[in-house]
Amino acid sequence: MVTSKLRLLDQRAKQLAQVYAAHRPLVQRGLTVGFVLYVLTAAYRGLAARPTTRRDKEKDSADRKDGKPARVAVDAIFYQRLGIILRIVIPNIHSKEALLLFMHSSLLIFRTAISLYVATLDGKIVASLVRGQSLQFLLNIIRWLLVAIPATWTNSWLSYIQNKLALAYRTRLTKEVLKMYLGDQADGPEGKVYYKLSNLDDRIKNADQMITHDIQRFSTHLAVIYANLAKPILDVILYNYQLSRNVGAEGLVLLTVLVQTSAALLRALTPSFGTYTAQSAALAGSLRHTHSRLSEKRLIEREYAALVQHEQGVMNKRWWYGCAEEGIVKWLWGSFGLVVCAIPVFFKLPGISNFDLGSRTEGFVTNRRLLLSSSDAIGRVMYSYKDLAELAGYTSRVSLLLDTMSDMRKGKFEKSLVSGATEGENGEILRSRGQVLLSDDIRFENVPVVTPNGDILLRSLTFHVKPGEHLLIVGPNGSGKSSLFRILGGLWPVYGGIVRKPPASDFMLIPQRPYLSLGTLRDQVIYPHSQQDMEARGVTDADLLAVLERVQMGSIVEREGGWDVAHEWRDTLSGGDKQKIAWARLFYHRPKYAILDEATSLVPPDMEGTMMEQATALGITLLTVSHRPSLWKYHSTILQLDGQGGYIFTQLDAEKRLAIQEEKQDLEAKLLEIPKMKSRLAELRLIADANRSI
Repeated sequence: MVTSKLRLLDQRAKQLAQVYAAHRPLVQRGLTVGFVLYVLTAAYRGLAARPTTRRDKEKDSADRKDGKPARVAVDAIFYQRLGIILRIVIPNIHSKEALLLFMHSSLLIFRTAISLYVATLDGKIVASLVRGQSLQFLLNIIRWLLVAIPATWTNSWLSYIQNKLALAYRTRLTKEVLKMYLGDQADGPEGKVYYKLSNLDDRIKNADQMITHDIQRFSTHLAVIYANLAKPILDVILYNYQLSRNVGAEGLVLLTVLVQTSAALLRALTPSFGTYTAQSAALAGSLRHTHSRLSEKRLIEREYAALVQHEQGVMNKRWWYGCAEEGIVKWLWGSFGLVVCAIPVFFKLPGISNFDLGSRTEGFVTNRRLLLSSSDAIGRVMYSYKDLAELAGYTSRVSLLLDTMSDMRKGKFEKSLVSGATEGENGEILRSRGQVLLSDDIRFENVPVVTPNGDILLRSLTFHVKPGEHLLIVGPNGSGKSSLFRILGGLWPVYGGIVRKPPASDFMLIPQRPYLSLGTLRDQVIYPHSQQDMEARGVTDADLLAVLERVQMGSIVEREGGWDVAHEWRDTLSGGDKQKIAWARLFYHRPKYAILDEATSLVPPDMEGTMMEQATALGITLLTVSHRPSLWKYHSTILQLDGQGGYIFTQLDAEKRLAIQEEKQDLEAKLLEIPKMKSRLAELRLIADANRSI
């Protein structure tokens, strides 16, 4: 009874095997197509955006409150940021970057085709050795040498195109960032992002590092990530397709199950390298920023210790992850591959005939080569997730830079404010915005003067300056004199009222310590123009010499060795000469308005008067901050700030004011004598009392 059942089962098994053998080609195609779809789906799911959970949002909110970097992951936010940046680095399909990307893709496909051919050629070379076919062996070696020509050419071109692509990305992105960061004269107040970024906002402390280092690293990772994603996925599909034809799709299914099980284990062990990358960049930037404060040694040491501690922790995690990664990807998957390669040798598969020793050797070597290449491709797919996580870190940094600069141009700032700045009437002022309108004259109408940290210096300032009416601004330190100029120059936002002023190109600032650029003597006078700009205006060196003569600096050309000599001018010239160069620069540009911030404090009084008169003769309206009474006679109006939120704007009668000033000084001198007179009076009374007693 049992024997008959076993015989029946054996017959049914044979029938099933015959049916399977008859339909095996169709089954093979179905399994192969299913495998291709599985690889594409798995790759998409592995790289797709991970949904942001409520716990993630709560953790991000807590980190921002604690001043920690926000979480960085391969999620929807990352792909949204990357999409915005990709539209910058690859503006359209006709761009140079798109052409380079197409060339890169073509070379990747060509290299995969060469790899398939080489795998087959490997098997033929070994088979000819086993069979003792010397002529066939020699022909295969010649084929090997011939295929090396396109292979080496392709590999070199791939490296070259990838580097070109990274450089093209960096160039395109750097130009866009610098366009926003530096702007130009036509941008007006919106173009001064470099100032607002460091003075009006707390989100970015080290823009220089982000523009240089972070953009460079982002561009390199973006160029590499494409090859590390597209090529391995293509390799997995083509290598395993060829392998399924050699060993059967059944072995491919078994291999897939084993690989995916171990891959899930490896994914569970993968640390958050994206967050670590962003933290490393932030700590490195903080250390660089701290180095500008060399007087605080402990602060620098603390920042460096934090960076070292973080990097040491990341190195430890990379070590453990590297061990697990190599053990699974290289050794465990390699053993799976050897087992699959042995299937045609030890098992008789339906539809596959028996091979001789040479054919078996050839098949084993070819299949092993395909499996090793496929294993390497799958490993690179796994590595690419780590690369993608690191790209997410640099993407978050570049995106933060772009978003912050965009907010600067829109007048949106995130700055730590003084206590009570957002309460009551102060809060209403900070939440409102005023208007800035173009005009030939300067007019402030009920404009509050507010510092970046929310300190309100003046709640409502109103004054009017017409062309030719020079304005003198006086007041104690911290009363708002420089703040007024920053609003006028578009550096600070207008929190209310109306500001009417000419365009930025009509203004020029001369500070107490003028900026001297790196360059020739000519460059100091015409800054920020170049020599080409000067010549385009029809100005010659003789004209510049005449300008220097106006400030009694004509001898400097011969003394320093000519117009084209270059020095470190800030060390070469004295303080007074620097101010004279700045006035020569003013006479060269001839703007409609000049802002003078203690611009004559280091020059003699007679020279000071001469420069004021010449500026007036050139039609330049002066807005002057100075405590020198000798300058009063060159101004027609005065804006006096008291430092307590009050001000007086009125016509300036220089003679009357000087008389009042002299009388005030006399009275102050007499008041200083009163204690001495009282003391002397007391002494005389004592003497008189002593005489009477005698």
